[in-house]
Amino acid sequence: MAKRTGDEIERCKSVSTLQRMIGGKWKIEILFYIALKNVSHFGQLRRCIGNISESTLSKQLRELVEDGFLARIDYGEVPPRVEYRLTARGESFVPILLAMKQWGEQELNL
Repeated sequence: MAKRTGDEIERCKSVSTLQRMIGGKWKIEILFYIALKNVSHFGQLRRCIGNISESTLSKQLRELVEDGFLARIDYGEVPPRVEYRLTARGESFVPILLAMKQWGEQELNL
């Protein structure tokens, strides 16, 4: 087996980091709805995704906020009103989402 160079190891680390950040079962779909379908509220996301529990959606959203893909805007109102929006990092991921969407569409048309 060939020994990896420092550059190869760094590239693997970057892929591992990306996998950790967006690797949750629902994260890509959450980003898709927020970025490409203008869905910004928890309830809307839950309805769009369908088969996701409230606790799982909360956890995945929290992780996306922690990793800098989303911003959580709490309006401090009663009843509570919270919105999720893409950050600069999230916006930079939109071309990747579009490429994934295009690839998926091509695969469905086989």
